[in-house]
Amino acid sequence: MHYIEKGIGEPLILLHGNGEDSSYFANQMDCFAEHFRVIALDTRGHGQTPRGEAPFTIRQFAEDLLSFMNQHGIEKAHLLGFSDGGNIAMVFALAHPERVGKLILNGANLDASGVKRRIQIPIEIGYRIAKLFAGMSSKAKKNAEMLGLMVHDPNVKPEELSRIQSPTLVIAGDNDMIKDKHTRLIAASIPKAELCILHGSHFIASENPIAFNNAVLKYLMK
Repeated sequence: MHYIEKGIGEPLILLHGNGEDSSYFANQMDCFAEHFRVIALDTRGHGQTPRGEAPFTIRQFAEDLLSFMNQHGIEKAHLLGFSDGGNIAMVFALAHPERVGKLILNGANLDASGVKRRIQIPIEIGYRIAKLFAGMSSKAKKNAEMLGLMVHDPNVKPEELSRIQSPTLVIAGDNDMIKDKHTRLIAASIPKAELCILHGSHFIASENPIAFNNAVLKYLMK
């Protein structure tokens, strides 16, 4: 897996969203590196990390993260995941609770029903079209895989979140593409999770980095 790293201290792993790469966290690296060893990954099939042959699913991405941590001798790390990265972090925390320090879920969702319909409907239409042409075009196949993540994954039930042991911050924008009630459901389902709603859209880390970074650091430094 391709990654960028900066700083020293406790590991803080950053996980980007669908169709993005580690550069999404350009406004976070320097700030967080003043306090942590910050590692921003490119997920399988994103950025400079190759697609490989394994399944293209959130659960596979979580296992990729475990392999990365094992390869780099990281026994435990704080995780900050945005969008699908938040879903990866959530699934990872359920599967490997002993490997997670604090957990920060930014714009995560449990399933497709958590996304506002005006956003989700075009995604589902695009997925069906891309899947139709996937056998004839490598570009269509890639699009089908990317969009498929937002149609089929992560499928986590709210009651499963009660198993998360890590101190958790759930953070989202007040105009997020994730439904407000869905974000609040996630926060309410994780034991003692804190909820932070900031002004902005789904992409608050890039749109409103000062407020986002302050909220994250305040939580991590407690």
